[in-house]
Amino acid sequence: MTVKPLASPGTGPHDADILRMSQIRMKFGSVEVLRDVNLTLRRKEIVGLLGANGSGKSTLIKVLAGFNSPQPGSVVRLWGEDLPLPLNAARIRQMGVAFVHQHLALIPSLSVVDNMLISDTSRRPYGIKWRAERRKIAALMAEFDLDIDPDAMVETLSPVERAFVAIVRAFAELRRSDAGRAGEGILVLDEPTPFLSVADVEKLFTVLRNIRSTGASVIIVTHDIDEVLALTDRVAVMRDGRLAAMMKTKDTSRQQILDTIVGRAIAAYVRAPRPAPTKRNVTIEALTGGRCKGFDADLKAGEILGVTGLIGSGFADVPYLLFGAMQGSGHIKIGDTYLDAENLPPATAHAAGIALLPGDRMGQGGVGSLSVTENATFLALPRMRRGPGLSHGMMRRATAGLIADHDVRPANPDADLGNLSGGNQQKVLLGKWLAEAPKLLCLDEPTQGVDYGARQQIFAALDHAAAQGMSILVASTDHEQLAQLCDRVVVFWRGRPVMTLAGKDVEKDRIARVCLGSGLPDTETPHQTEVFA
Repeated sequence: MTVKPLASPGTGPHDADILRMSQIRMKFGSVEVLRDVNLTLRRKEIVGLLGANGSGKSTLIKVLAGFNSPQPGSVVRLWGEDLPLPLNAARIRQMGVAFVHQHLALIPSLSVVDNMLISDTSRRPYGIKWRAERRKIAALMAEFDLDIDPDAMVETLSPVERAFVAIVRAFAELRRSDAGRAGEGILVLDEPTPFLSVADVEKLFTVLRNIRSTGASVIIVTHDIDEVLALTDRVAVMRDGRLAAMMKTKDTSRQQILDTIVGRAIAAYVRAPRPAPTKRNVTIEALTGGRCKGFDADLKAGEILGVTGLIGSGFADVPYLLFGAMQGSGHIKIGDTYLDAENLPPATAHAAGIALLPGDRMGQGGVGSLSVTENATFLALPRMRRGPGLSHGMMRRATAGLIADHDVRPANPDADLGNLSGGNQQKVLLGKWLAEAPKLLCLDEPTQGVDYGARQQIFAALDHAAAQGMSILVASTDHEQLAQLCDRVVVFWRGRPVMTLAGKDVEKDRIARVCLGSGLPDTETPHQTEVFA
């Protein structure tokens, strides 16, 4: 099929809708997950698709991608043509709809160039001219101001580099499509920004605006309301499988969007006032490894300490060094126990009272193909024995308590963890560690890909744990999260901690400015400086 260029806005019948999804209904078993959803997209438009975890956003996108089969009566109209359902994934791509899915769909054991061309090999019966393709991909990376080697193995790339490889691959697919050759196309991004720094998010937004200026359109699925307000033309909000609202961004406030997502007015979680912690619980000396160079810190019992900075500045390595999940050096005192970070197996760190909830929750923190019960009780299995085997009754009772305490939905201990929304997966994995009552809980991006309501529940759970005397270290690029949650925030710059913010300085804009180098005492030879209110 060849797609003819569309008329300019306001000059033809295609002006209103280049894509129309109407009465989209879908069930998983007996559960209705999409209920008569109507979504439209116009030429040269960016639409933000928001909603709580489990609201149906990704399910709707997978209908468009041909992964999910909707119920009879659903209609998808693209470029003025009603398409047979379920959609054919290959045909959708050929017609000019390119996707970047939440889990990127990259193969770590292959190179960048292999991943870039993996969907194109079947259309090249005479083989691929690898040298020429490497040059094209290098030029494409340069076009987006990316320094990524086409021959690099994806497993060696940072999370942000992997995200950009997936995004650039989608752009390339779009250009090769029928619509792309006609100067049209639709790019669909499902949660593309969790791994991106502030600077990288702005780089992505610049690329998307340039794509729009050429005639293409964009759907971006995200939890970040500020991103939607900064980038989009319209906002579509999903709630409970329905399209709750479609609003012009310029006429909409942040609070309106938030209230529409939740279905009621909701306030941010506010930590209850309590005396400043005084008892030292954890001492970290000269912690070094990865990109982290010489981190010193004291954490008091009941204190939440944030570490942050630009991507690659070293802060993200701190939780993994403390847990022994990354080779490093330095010393850790936790309670009366001394640990050498150079020879620290995770089992030893765990036995000493250190816990780690990694940023890649399903790749490193949980097992999606196992049940909620199996994930929730994994650490507690030695306490779940009855005679020579495990007591499944004890496991289910413990899981039922975790589900109730953390409001995990659905409240089904037998559900596979991978079938839960991102926020509910995180609540299960966090609850698993909190049940161990560690002395030091380390978290990497704890609310990445988690909706606003679940974020507040996670904040409340961490605050409650801190009130019981637990020390908590949070590594994050989410400055709003750090400001809402932390007592102090350490900012890293070029591998080293350069400034600690406390009191009234633990504020979103202040943290962001310091991360970008504003106000540092000496950015060439950084040293750690305390800043108090």
